[in-house]
Amino acid sequence: MGKIGDGLDQAAQHVLTRKPPRSTKARVRFLMSRNQNRTRTVAALLGVSQRTVERYLKGDRKNPPGPVDARIDAEVRRLWQPRVRRRAEQRAAAAGAVIVETRARFGFSSAAGSTDDPRMRRITQPLPPDRARELFDAHHAGAPERELERIVAAGLHQAYFQEGGTRADDLDAVELTDVDYCEFDIRG
Repeated sequence: MGKIGDGLDQAAQHVLTRKPPRSTKARVRFLMSRNQNRTRTVAALLGVSQRTVERYLKGDRKNPPGPVDARIDAEVRRLWQPRVRRRAEQRAAAAGAVIVETRARFGFSSAAGSTDDPRMRRITQPLPPDRARELFDAHHAGAPERELERIVAAGLHQAYFQEGGTRADDLDAVELTDVDYCEFDIRG
């Protein structure tokens, strides 16, 4: 996943009502329940053998290696309480309370005489409600990182560069590249 997708997943962690399972056995059992109890699917997801998944389920192996433990943790967090996340995201998007903070290279096309060379900017700005909804929908549909960048750029184009249509009318399109970091705050 890219920096925008990871930022959306990280923001969703703050709206959860219960903590995810902590033991390896419980976390793998949860992943099994979300993947039709297929050890092959979970093994492929984690990059381990089916036998290793079975050992985790039996409790024979309690401490997976660091990279595997990180993958287990990331998958559990991604799949934990999806309805709670969706409701919080929908409320925040409707209220215009999705705040993006990013440091990235922004470039744009505009009228002659203005500089449109891309440059690094740090921007903290609420996204317009329609763009926030579009961003969440694309993320849940598994859109590639480039598509998420396009949606965030369009939202910042509206909210930051044009200030909701009060300035920079001749600014055509904003392009977001070289994302250094991207964090979201879901309030609402």
